[in-house]
Parts: sequence; C-alpha cells; structure tokens
Amino acid sequence: MPRPYTLFTGQWADLPFEEVARLASGWGYDGLEIAVSGDHLDAWRWDEPGYVESKLAILDKYNLKVWAISNHLKGQAVCDDPIDFRHQAIVGAKVWGDGDPEGVRARAAEEMKHTARLARALGVDTVVGFTGSSIWQYVAMFPPVPEKVIEAGYQDFADRWNPILDVFDECGVRFAHEVHPSEIAYDYWTTVRTLEAIGHREAFGLNWDPSHFMWQGIDPVSFIWDFKDRIYHVDCKDTKLRPTGRNTVMGSHLPWGDPRRGWDFVSAGRGDVPWESSFRALTAIGYNGPISVEWEDAGMDRLHGAPEALAALKKYDYPPSQTRFDAAFSQD
Repeated sequence: MPRPYTLFTGQWADLPFEEVARLASGWGYDGLEIAVSGDHLDAWRWDEPGYVESKLAILDKYNLKVWAISNHLKGQAVCDDPIDFRHQAIVGAKVWGDGDPEGVRARAAEEMKHTARLARALGVDTVVGFTGSSIWQYVAMFPPVPEKVIEAGYQDFADRWNPILDVFDECGVRFAHEVHPSEIAYDYWTTVRTLEAIGHREAFGLNWDPSHFMWQGIDPVSFIWDFKDRIYHVDCKDTKLRPTGRNTVMGSHLPWGDPRRGWDFVSAGRGDVPWESSFRALTAIGYNGPISVEWEDAGMDRLHGAPEALAALKKYDYPPSQTRFDAAFSQD
C-alpha cells in the first residue's frame, strides 16, 4: 500500500478549514494533518456534542482523511522560560489568560491533554507538536552554564510532560515531538537525552522533519535509522543552504527570504534534503504512516507551491521491490 500524503494546515490557519480541505482535495492530497489553530481545531471543544462530527463531515465531503493532528503552539508554552510577548501572540486568549508565566504553562499543559482526547475522538492515534524548553536560552553556553542547570532543564521537561503523556496513554494516542531548535530535543544528542529523561516511554516519539536537520548539519537519513523505533510521523519541509562566509547558519536576525541568510526554507524538492535516500530509509524501518507536506517558502506563492511539493515528493517515494535480490539471480 502506498503511503498517504497529507497537507499540514498550520501554515494555512488564516483560511477557513473547509477552504483548506477543498484546496488540498483538488491538488490530490489524501488527507490533512490538522493543526489546533484558527478554526481548524479547538482542543477545548473535544467533547462538545457535534463538534468532532462536523470536522469529519468536512473531510468526508472532500474525500479526505486524517491520520494525525498537531498542536505545536500550545506545546511550546508547556516548558518555555521565559514566557513573554512571543507566546501571547501564538497561544490564544484561553491559554494566555492574565499572562502569569506559570499559569500559561499550566493551561498549555491542560490543552495538550485535551488534544490527546480530541485525537481519540477523531479516531487519530498521533499528535505532532513541540515541547518547549527552559534551557534553550542557554544554547550558546556563555556566560558559562553549570551542568546542574542543564540537568534541571531535562528534569523540568520530564516533570511537566509525564502527566500529559499519562493522558496520552489513557487515550491510546502517541505524541510525536518535532526535533527543532528552541525545543528540549533540537539535535541528535539532545534527542537521546530527552528520551532518557522520560524513561523511553512509548507515548513519546518523534516527528521526522529534515528541514531543521539540514542547517544544523545533522544527517537526516542516519537519524531515521538510529531512531527507527521512535519515528511516529513524518513532516516534509525543505531547506536550501547558501553559506558564503558572510551568510551563516545563525541567520543574523534576518527575516525569511532575505538573501543574506545562510539558509532558508523552500518548497519541498527545491532544497538540499536528500529525499530519495530518506524515503528509502523510511521504507527500510517499516514506516507506513502519512507523508505530510509542511509547505513553507517565503519566495513562492503557497497556492503554486503546495501542489508542486506533492508532485516533487511522490517522484522519490516509490514502492519497494517485492522480489528478493538473491532469489532473482538464483538458478533452477
């Protein structure tokens, strides 16, 4: 069976949910990775009579399915320190409340629990998202940071996320953390340490998104193999590297699309992600879940880019051989 292709709706939350469904269906997508954002999904309404049914009816109307939902924005606020104006802009009024940092974290955690319940109500077993981090602010390690501070950061993550994951377990739903700068797991070794911090519990896995690996110098293919038992979901976004000696991986506080950046997100197939090798690796580990297109490119119109990205990725995602190589060359 071919893997289904979905469109992640996070970058489309300014449009009504039904309009995104209509567009995705017309472009040939099999379904949506629905973001808890805009009018697409509201986790606090998970048990409201008729709410889930109304969303499923829209999907059915456009012959689409849902295999995963996402809640990156509220997950970010669970562990972040500081909580500030950046969070107010993304978490919504219910989670922000009066802006007291610990209150924001607590309400964000509660929404993540509701997100697990919403996923179960939708018949979905995977939630994609961020965790936030109390120690990302120390990534430069200067002024010097004692190891006990870093250890406390991983303990803080475990203390805040284990109760959330308890609800995920109750619902039979898994959390797929997107390894991403500003999160508790942002590269290879921090991923190892994050899994150790929660005792490798099965409710917590990974969302493989190679775009963030590329500019950090992480091999996205080796990552698939090394964490093969934890790849719970796949988001496809591409990155174009263009370091010049002036343009650096740190981005120089320049906006997306600025030619002085050392890298930028581009439509899938137009960057440096080794898609063919990546899809072969996903096949090798037995990943049969959705391939979700997270479309992001500051230099291209999304109405052009989203269908183009779908076609570009499918070119590399072909069925594996059904014939054993040695058997094919055997003699009677």
